[in-house]
Amino acid sequence: MRFSGTLELRAKGENRRTDGRNSAAVKNVISMNEHLNKEGSRSLLVRDRRYAIRHPFAADADCLDLEIGTAANGVTSDLSMGGCFVCTSKPLTVGSRVRLTLTRKDQSVEALAIVRIVKPRIGMGIEFLDIEARHHGVLERWLEQLRRGR
Repeated sequence: MRFSGTLELRAKGENRRTDGRNSAAVKNVISMNEHLNKEGSRSLLVRDRRYAIRHPFAADADCLDLEIGTAANGVTSDLSMGGCFVCTSKPLTVGSRVRLTLTRKDQSVEALAIVRIVKPRIGMGIEFLDIEARHHGVLERWLEQLRRGR
């Protein structure tokens, strides 16, 4: 099967190609609004935004809210190049910009990050915004070891 190069645009309930001909190739189209309005889809939405595989990983985590100065400490449960989940009984609020320090053995990673999801009394999902250059290599080594299964 070759790609014909014809772009197909579909709104809900419409099967029309840009060249004006009708197409029945795809009938089960879910519009973005339907996807976003599903009950209980909050965790699904966060999972859909991830662009890197998360690996189980334990490191001490110290978070400092840069606006109000509140601190939260915990332990990571997973890690990726894009973020981590920090298990803590007192998570910060969604949208908090934080200075995050991850420490494992004698190595540490510092990053500017944002809290993307909070699970009360469980922890918070954190997305890295900027990892300090001197710590980027450490994060890459940790993830490479996880990929190799060490």
